[in-house]
Amino acid sequence: MKKILVTGSAGFIGFHLVNALLERGDKVVGIDNINDYYDPKLKFARLTEAGISESDCKWHRKTQSIKYENYCFVRMNLEDEAELFSLCQNENFDMIVHLAAQAGVRYSLENPSAYIQSNLVGFGNILEVSRKNAIKHLVYASSSSVYGMNTKMPFSTEDNVDHPISLYAATKKANELMAHTYSHLYGIPSTGLRFFTVYGPWGRPDMAYYLFAEAIRQNKPIKVFNNGKMTRDFTYMDDIVDGIIAVVNQPPVRGNELAKKPIRDTSAPYKVYNIGNNSPVELLKFINIIEDTFGTTVEKKFMPIQDGDVEATWANVDDLIQDVKYCPSTTIEIGIKRFAEWYFNFNH
Repeated sequence: MKKILVTGSAGFIGFHLVNALLERGDKVVGIDNINDYYDPKLKFARLTEAGISESDCKWHRKTQSIKYENYCFVRMNLEDEAELFSLCQNENFDMIVHLAAQAGVRYSLENPSAYIQSNLVGFGNILEVSRKNAIKHLVYASSSSVYGMNTKMPFSTEDNVDHPISLYAATKKANELMAHTYSHLYGIPSTGLRFFTVYGPWGRPDMAYYLFAEAIRQNKPIKVFNNGKMTRDFTYMDDIVDGIIAVVNQPPVRGNELAKKPIRDTSAPYKVYNIGNNSPVELLKFINIIEDTFGTTVEKKFMPIQDGDVEATWANVDDLIQDVKYCPSTTIEIGIKRFAEWYFNFNH
């Protein structure tokens, strides 16, 4: 049994990961600030599903789950250095899975300071508590957004990613650089995961598939950006969680002895992986699958591409397969069906 800190535990991926870790017997403390980037009611609903009472979610108060004896939740900001350090010193974590961040590409155009504070200051605090508490493995969320306008497909972690086109992407690339520095200087095993378009039950309402479902339910048209000429490497949540847990189980070692192929020229205990489905889907096909699943058609308004967005994503996951036997297996048809079942139940 490991004792693991999961940041962003009221978020989409964090919620699912916490449940999976608890089911396998780990002891988990989750933290989240439950901000209002999207409706906090969904975040509280996720916490309730994990046995955390909404009424008990007060700042810096440790709340015990009534569903899982090995799960506690603390509401806090990662930027609150003193509280974060106090928590980590008291709990003596073995590992940290850092998923908390200010999400969203387009919102970074409207509120850049939120990204600076959460994704840079907050991540810096996570690195410091990892150093001062001898964390055995730091796993953190990066993003496929770091690939920017790269056109060589599929995207590989060997590709140059020095030209991000959104502040969100820039902060995620900065996280990878910061993590490498701490791995090199202090020997902290760290693994970054570049997530590719994660979807599934309990998902974020700002994501396209959720917006499409909302439009269908409300009998409204949907916006189809770049006139539908887009592809995404949609990755179902269960496959993502399986991949995260496999990575958590195998921290990198100095000299990259874990991997058969080293990361460029570094000898630090450091890895970055793509975590996707390795099977891109055209946007219009994706919409058709949603329409078929929901048993209706929806009016489409074709729009130009949005600032900060990219036309295509496609993950090369060969390194993840090689190192931890990663094996995504959920088809888009099955994944959307499971999302639809949850969506109707949650909204009725």
